[in-house]
Amino acid sequence: MAGSEDIYSGIKRVLISEDEIKQKVKEAGEWVSKEYEGKPLLLISILNGAFVFMADFCREVKIPCEIAFMCAKSYYSGTVSAGEVNVTMDVSQDISGYHVIIVEDIIDTGRTLRDVVDMLKKRNPLSLKVITLLDKPSRRIVDFEADMSLFTIPDHFVIGYGLDCAEKYRNLPFIAEYDEGQ
Repeated sequence: MAGSEDIYSGIKRVLISEDEIKQKVKEAGEWVSKEYEGKPLLLISILNGAFVFMADFCREVKIPCEIAFMCAKSYYSGTVSAGEVNVTMDVSQDISGYHVIIVEDIIDTGRTLRDVVDMLKKRNPLSLKVITLLDKPSRRIVDFEADMSLFTIPDHFVIGYGLDCAEKYRNLPFIAEYDEGQ
């Protein structure tokens, strides 16, 4: 029967525990709360991968903020980037009156985020920063750095906490290396 495999069957090993994620997300929320206190703040989550991170992160931000979503993809299925960024859902509101923080799950080649940042900068936000859960600098193809990276990881294909392989494993509460031999 399709989909009947064990959710843990694709895990090679856990790289970042649920508790480690919770601690770093809390620290990031505290930093944003202090940095943007009294300022109009808009958090933009990049779907689909960052939705779990965004849900936890925004609850750790203790100041008023608004939330929006974009869908920008470069991984269409499997474990290799398609190399082309496709924005399938854009932010509908005017961002010019906000300090914008893009909330991303992982920066790999950097192409997706560079393109999204360039697009949003043209809309004249008061400021624009990027917070990523995971950074994989060894895979960078373009010159791009997040303003805050919660974890730097080696060049492994990872799943869990919103990250997927062919849309599976997003519901794992930790970050794991995917067993590509599956």
